[in-house]
Amino acid sequence: MLTAEALLAGADAEREVEVPGHLLPTAAEDRRVRLRPLTVRDLRLIARAAKENEDLTGALMVRQALVEPSLTLEQIGALPAGLLQFLLREVNRLSGIAATEEEILAALEDPLAKASLTLAREFGWTPDEVGRLTLGEAMLHVAALRGRL
Repeated sequence: MLTAEALLAGADAEREVEVPGHLLPTAAEDRRVRLRPLTVRDLRLIARAAKENEDLTGALMVRQALVEPSLTLEQIGALPAGLLQFLLREVNRLSGIAATEEEILAALEDPLAKASLTLAREFGWTPDEVGRLTLGEAMLHVAALRGRL
């Protein structure tokens, strides 16, 4: 069995990530940054600070995970959008909160996911509208589409 120390050890692990040259406005010899994974505590604080502003959430996540160079939130807000997106993807990957392509494809095979996609496509419903349906309501609509009623 894993120990508490073993589970918590990954929270302090810092990793160097190389930024692709095309994302940097000027040529730089060393294109590495040092990131650390976000913890549950980090994510709670970020969620409280950002409330419902997704743009601020991403910037706060990068700010919290960026060890070197250390940037202020104002400096992160001044980054080119593509660079911020790249850093955010890396933060998510290092923190274990990003899905791989294989995981996404496997999730799409789930019957409930297929039903949700069918309802959205056939009725033009948004994901939020489909999400408000009970399981019974969703299955009733899918059955109606398939002519089973």
